Amino acid sequence: MDTSQWQLARQSRDHRFDGLFFIGVKSTGIYCRPICPAPTAKEQNVEYFQYAHNAAQAGFRPCIRCRPDSAPGSSAWQGTKTTALRAKHLIDSDLTTQQSCEQLAERLGVSSRYLRQLFQQHFGISVTQYRLFNQCHFAKKLLQETNLSVSQVAFAAGFNSIRRFNDAFLQQLHICPSKMRGERSTTRAMLTLKLPFRPPYNWTALQQFLAKRLISPLEWLGETYYGRSFKNQHCQGQFTAEFVEHKHHFLVSIDIDQPRFLQPILSEIRRVLDLDADTAQIEQHLATQLQGAIVLTQGLRLPGILSVFEAGIRAVLGQQVSVTAAHNLVTQLVDELGEQDGERVYFPTPEVVANSELAFFKMPQARKNALRNLAQFCADNPDCHQLDQWLPLKGIGPWTVNYAKLRGQSQPDILLAGDLGVKKAQAGAKPFNDEMCAPFRSYLTFQLWQQLT
Repeated sequence: MDTSQWQLARQSRDHRFDGLFFIGVKSTGIYCRPICPAPTAKEQNVEYFQYAHNAAQAGFRPCIRCRPDSAPGSSAWQGTKTTALRAKHLIDSDLTTQQSCEQLAERLGVSSRYLRQLFQQHFGISVTQYRLFNQCHFAKKLLQETNLSVSQVAFAAGFNSIRRFNDAFLQQLHICPSKMRGERSTTRAMLTLKLPFRPPYNWTALQQFLAKRLISPLEWLGETYYGRSFKNQHCQGQFTAEFVEHKHHFLVSIDIDQPRFLQPILSEIRRVLDLDADTAQIEQHLATQLQGAIVLTQGLRLPGILSVFEAGIRAVLGQQVSVTAAHNLVTQLVDELGEQDGERVYFPTPEVVANSELAFFKMPQARKNALRNLAQFCADNPDCHQLDQWLPLKGIGPWTVNYAKLRGQSQPDILLAGDLGVKKAQAGAKPFNDEMCAPFRSYLTFQLWQQLT
């Protein structure tokens, strides 16, 4: 977008532009979202910024009314910025893992020097400065939306000392943490936070998809909410996300035993609900390439799964069977091997599945072996992000890996070409070239599945 488009978007206050740019008001020294309810400033008093950190660098402080820290994120797949945006997403998703620029670059397969150049080129800020700004933005959200004490907020945002937190907060946001609210304390992190999205958001389609695959009591679902338990090597708990359509956000209640790891869990919830997708842009691209081959469903999102291991297990159990049969098998696995903690149930760990004979399953031994092979690999390689490394495992094929990429990592460009539902929908549609639908073929997959409902 250029300045003239930003100007029109600001005047429209359309929620579809929320998070795509920010507005600095020179007369007040404040920066806002384009949907801020404050009276519209005169154009000569306005300065536009693509990112919130650019506004903060220019000396503006965040608006307390519209709260720029609560804007939905931008899509993480845009043109030539791919590597820089992947780095930005990795920082956004986990503030507690203080990876150096060198470690981040190694994970992305580039040199640290090149990563620094990319960050400066596309975002106008260093990797270290961006991480610090992001920590402060997240801390501001917690200060304004939760009952966590200031010290708990500081540690949850990845700071190791209160003094460092106070200094960084003032430096980055030009306001003291104490100005956000008075110190309050809580003995346990039972929190409620708003996670915004950019409309349209087709909750009905998402809810119907999840309902057919819901594993009780691991997950729960109602007319306006979805929730589940979670457990990893750092923390455990549960969340319930309630859809608030008219306010364009989910109201998420979280019970977590380690507040320090709240940010990565929130990032995963955003991914599972696909809150950062610009569906208008995605559907416009698909419509151009499909040329009426299918009728697109507006606001369709990618329903994620919290872990790639769980996504992989669901995929193996879903091979060559119906959705109902796969659902029954996953339910049986959780009933037999799931970890029980009071009323809460967690998905079985890779170690538990790998060490089980799976005698309760009435299925070919080859399928059981595939489950155990995958579980053993995930137990031995807990930080593996390259799911193609699953392919040499006996019983694991491209469909299984792509399903895990699609739902366990929410990759945007995965077409499940071998899926029976996709084939059936393609057969009933006018001919089209799916290669031209890149980089949004994951959304094409769900659009094709939607044709069968």
